[in-house]
Amino acid sequence: MIMLNPYLHFDGNAEAAFEFYRSAFGGEFQMIQRYSETPEADKVAEKDKDKIMHIALRIGDNILMATDAIEGMGDKLKVGNNFHLSIGVSSKKEADRLYKALSTGGQEDLPMSPSFWGSYFGMLTDRFGIRWMISFDEEQQSNIM
Repeated sequence: MIMLNPYLHFDGNAEAAFEFYRSAFGGEFQMIQRYSETPEADKVAEKDKDKIMHIALRIGDNILMATDAIEGMGDKLKVGNNFHLSIGVSSKKEADRLYKALSTGGQEDLPMSPSFWGSYFGMLTDRFGIRWMISFDEEQQSNIM
């Protein structure tokens, strides 16, 4: 099963935006992680440590996710690159297949590999300039079945 969810990028105001979205849609945050809570926190400027590395809000059957794009971590936000389409898949094989298919003629931004949060994860930009995140979470799959 493939799940497709939007992943938004903000210029330091992801938390305020998501408080607004939560007030509009209702629900609770499934996750809030700040840059200070990551294994690479020592690489983050002091002024950015409290910014959002990842936030997730369930809206019906979908999950709206976001991050604060900080330049110190290699992100420079501009209109047009302020989102990814995030794909959750049911196997590593499917993750690798989609990564290869979507990156053909495009750019491999982060090869598929294990992430510090436990998912098998990769990022790419397709030949049309659309940015994708692909993720397989074995633990999440075992909880679904």
